[in-house]
Amino acid sequence: MTDPRRLAERVLRIEAAGILGLVAKLDASFVRAIDLLRHCQGRVIVSGMGKSGLIGRKIAATLASTGTPAYFLHPAEAGHGDLGMVTRGDAILAISNSGETAELLSIVEPLKRLGAPIILLTAHPVSALARLADVVLDVAVTEEACPLNLAPTASTTAVLAMGDALAMVLMEGRGLRADDYAALHPRGALGWRALFRVSSLMHTEAAVPIVPEDAAMKDVVIEMTAKRLGMTTVVDAAGRLTGVVTDGDVRRLYLRDGSLLGLRARDCMTTMPKVVGADELAATALGMMEAFAITSLIIVDGEQRPLGVVHMHDILRAKIV
Repeated sequence: MTDPRRLAERVLRIEAAGILGLVAKLDASFVRAIDLLRHCQGRVIVSGMGKSGLIGRKIAATLASTGTPAYFLHPAEAGHGDLGMVTRGDAILAISNSGETAELLSIVEPLKRLGAPIILLTAHPVSALARLADVVLDVAVTEEACPLNLAPTASTTAVLAMGDALAMVLMEGRGLRADDYAALHPRGALGWRALFRVSSLMHTEAAVPIVPEDAAMKDVVIEMTAKRLGMTTVVDAAGRLTGVVTDGDVRRLYLRDGSLLGLRARDCMTTMPKVVGADELAATALGMMEAFAITSLIIVDGEQRPLGVVHMHDILRAKIV
C-alpha cells in the first residue's frame, strides 16, 4: 500500500498547482465577468449539476455573504418551473466542466430571452455552452488529484477558487466594510467581533464606581463592594479621573502594611489607569485587557470625567457564537 502521507501530499500539490494555474488565465474575460456582475441590477444566479452544483452552492453563499445578492438554482429543477425564480436584471454564473451539461443547455435559451448575461466557468472553452455564453472563464487543470484521474478533485477546487476570486473582487469593489460584513453574520463570532462596541456593554451612570481622592479606604471598599466590579475610579475635586483602586491593590496594601486605617484613596490608587473609547470595538477592549493583564477599562468624556466602566466578564458574556 502506498504511504498515505505521500499520496495526500500528491493530492495537495496537484490541487495547489491547479489553483496557481488559474493566475495566468486572469485575462480580459475575467475583467468582463467582473463588470457584468458588478453592474447586475438583480441577483447572481449560480447553477451547475452534480459536483459542480455543490461547488456552485458554496460560491453562491460566498457571494451573498460578501455583499453580492446571489442564490443557487438547480438546473434540472429550473427546467420544471424553478426558472420562474429568475427575473430580468439577474446574471447567470454557470458551472460545467465539460461545457456540455444537458440540464444547463436546456435552460440557456429561456435565460437569454430574459436578457440575463451568462458567465460560464468551464474546462472546455470550445463547447456548446461556451458558444452560448457571454463570457467564458477557463478553469481547466492539467490533471485531477484522483489516482485514476477521474474523480472531480483538482477541477472542483479550481472552480471554487475562481468563485472566491470573483467574490472578493466584487466585495472590494462594493466597498464592503468589516461592520457591513458582520451585519450579514450577526450570530457568529465574526459578527460579534465587528458589531459589539464598548458603548453597548459598559456600566454607566449610577453603576459606575466613583470615589474622591480624599475618600477613606473604608469608603473605597464600600463603593467597590456596592458596585461589584472589583474596582473603583478615583476623581479629583473637578470630577476628573486621576486613578483607580482595585481589589488587588487593596489586598497587596493589606499584606504589606497590615492595616489600611488612615490611608486615603489617593494613597492607594494606581495613577494613569487604562481607558478606552466608547466607540471602540469590544474585541479591541478585550485585547487591551489581555495585553495589560487587567479586567476593567474606564471610559471618559472629553474632560476626562468617568462615563463608564467595561469589565472583561461583560465582554465574554456578550460573545454569543
